[in-house]
Amino acid sequence: MPELPEVETVRRGLAPVMEGAVIARADVNRPDLRWPFPERMAQRLTGQRVERLRRRSKYVLADLSSGETLLIHLGMSGRMLISGDPLGKFVHDHPAPEKHDHVVFHMENGSRITFNDPRRFGAMDLMETAREAEHKLLAVLGPEPLGNDFYDSILVEAFKGRNTPVKSALLDQRIVAGLGNIYVCETLFRAGISPKRKAGRIAAAKVAAMVPIIRDVLAEAIEAGGSTLKDFKQADGELGYFQHSFDVYGREGEACKRAGCDGQIARVVQSGRSSFYCPACQR
Repeated sequence: MPELPEVETVRRGLAPVMEGAVIARADVNRPDLRWPFPERMAQRLTGQRVERLRRRSKYVLADLSSGETLLIHLGMSGRMLISGDPLGKFVHDHPAPEKHDHVVFHMENGSRITFNDPRRFGAMDLMETAREAEHKLLAVLGPEPLGNDFYDSILVEAFKGRNTPVKSALLDQRIVAGLGNIYVCETLFRAGISPKRKAGRIAAAKVAAMVPIIRDVLAEAIEAGGSTLKDFKQADGELGYFQHSFDVYGREGEACKRAGCDGQIARVVQSGRSSFYCPACQR
């Protein structure tokens, strides 16, 4: 599932052709994805100007001139693909419709944005912009790791007394929003902390030190266009490249990259997810 860097990469790709543009027509080709689409979704989108594109955690949010916000979740295999861009950033002509093109935005500027999702784990919803904090998917989210509300004392306080592994704590969207399996593994390697350590038993100084590491890992991944493992592509159809910089993720049995460490990357399953780490230098 795309994590924060992949979703931010998609948002940045969509912004030049969607922000300030009017949706001339919206085609909704099925009644649902992971959940049913909101009532009259096509009609509520048609004719609206996209005032602003934002990201919250793993969701893209499009603020509309109607006072509503469109929430987009890519799910496991969802892609937002741009064609016919009048700004000249994308060279793709409008392709022929495909089986899994579930929602299509025809923009007045001549571009077309297609939401394609073969596995249909994605989702879209419409909500009042002024009440977005009450939305069931957003109300439970913790601070944004790249935002001003995420700092060392917040993470230290969140970890106090927690008997869960640090890997699980960092994946808890109530503690910090947007982190997923890949970037938690990479963060813990840089921090020198085993994913099996109990969150509440890590020294406050080490917990605090994870905050800038989290920011660095995410910023580097965004700069690289995210990580492409299976389905993820950027909005222009290009692949992300951060997977070529992984220190631990997916490297089971390979040599540790840390200077002076002769360990090998191991894999352990935690809550049904694979954790990759170096037992020799992550304690």
